[in-house]
Amino acid sequence: MAEALDSDLISTRCQQIADLARRLPDRPLLTLAHHIDEAWLREAYRRTRKDGAPGVDGRTGAAYGEELEANLSSLLERAKSGAYRAPPVRGTSIPKGDGSERRALGIPTFEDKVLQRAVAMVLEAVYEPEFHEGSYGFRLGRSAHQALQAVWRPLMAMGGGWVIDLDVRKFFDRVDHGLLREVLRRRVRDGVLVRLIGKWLNAGVLEEGQWRQPGRGTPQGGVISPMLANIFLHEVLDTWFEDSVRPRLRGEAHLVRFADDALLVFACESDARRVMEVLPKRFARYGLELHPEKTRVVRFDRPGSGGGPHPETFDFLGFTHYWGRSRRGRWVVKRKTARDRLRRAMHAIDRWCCVMRHHPVVEQWQALNRRLRGHYAYFGVRGNFAAIDQVRSQAMRSWHRWLSRRSQKAAIPWSEFSRFLECYPLARARICAT
Repeated sequence: MAEALDSDLISTRCQQIADLARRLPDRPLLTLAHHIDEAWLREAYRRTRKDGAPGVDGRTGAAYGEELEANLSSLLERAKSGAYRAPPVRGTSIPKGDGSERRALGIPTFEDKVLQRAVAMVLEAVYEPEFHEGSYGFRLGRSAHQALQAVWRPLMAMGGGWVIDLDVRKFFDRVDHGLLREVLRRRVRDGVLVRLIGKWLNAGVLEEGQWRQPGRGTPQGGVISPMLANIFLHEVLDTWFEDSVRPRLRGEAHLVRFADDALLVFACESDARRVMEVLPKRFARYGLELHPEKTRVVRFDRPGSGGGPHPETFDFLGFTHYWGRSRRGRWVVKRKTARDRLRRAMHAIDRWCCVMRHHPVVEQWQALNRRLRGHYAYFGVRGNFAAIDQVRSQAMRSWHRWLSRRSQKAAIPWSEFSRFLECYPLARARICAT
């Protein structure tokens, strides 16, 4: 009951901040940190994942929660007095795209995550009323599936169009700290918040015992990073496109952005070409670079409308978009798992089965089904059944292969494994979203 009351109180205070931001749209807000008190930190703690990877101190969410009130009280005092020292993030990496590249991650300590969440809650209240309709990444009540629908609707309504597939090269690694601070200062000049954000930007990375301070970037993996990315790209791309570009175009145009992944959809080729010419200059002005090979203009006309016999395709948020026939024989924009994402998902399941092969079978079965259901929840969109069922088939093959290698005995016959699956069935592929 007390937790629910705290959450309601914080929601009310967030609304008050948002109302203030609306009343003063062109003025920087000077006093915001007073909203962060122990109740605010308690709510930030509640919203922070407890099962995430630990930072450089090795402290888990469960350990931090053992003396929660004392920890939050100490954290609040240090944050407000300026004594808080942001520890470096723990550097690691994960495969990117087809696995040929790695994406750098920076994992903060759990206490850092709580404080970052508290500051992000304030920033969210300030900026949420200002963010544009086409921005979907890391915003409350918005999702990747909604972003996909926002691309699908205008393409269907216009019967296709011209798409700029925009790829920002290593965005999170290259954000200029000075320019980011300049963008923030236009709306937020609270000394406590500005100082904390500066400490996180300058905390550096500790990887394999070596500390380094990149001088640029906001590491993925931190709680505050997605919010800072949205604020920066709101200035770099969203506001510029809506206020300065769209009014000058001949035809219909739409921007859909999910964090640093963005598409621009146009009715007219000339509009797409003109915008494509100025985009690199716009991003360069903010210290960012568009990938010259991956950023491209795609002709996405409906088949039979003059676009040639084989329309181009484009990828967005893990899906390849293409024209296909509906059950009624009409041309519709369809989505299927992008080739690199499908390959990566299947490889990840195979590696997981290898690593987990000596764990109890029941534990493997439950965890493997959780992975499959998570995959279906995202990639299980209408028209993509074959791809998600392919992942299930791969899971079945990998599980059979690695269970057969648990000992020196001969491989488990497939007939025996089929009976085994009757006791431990794998979650069936299913469509979860439109």
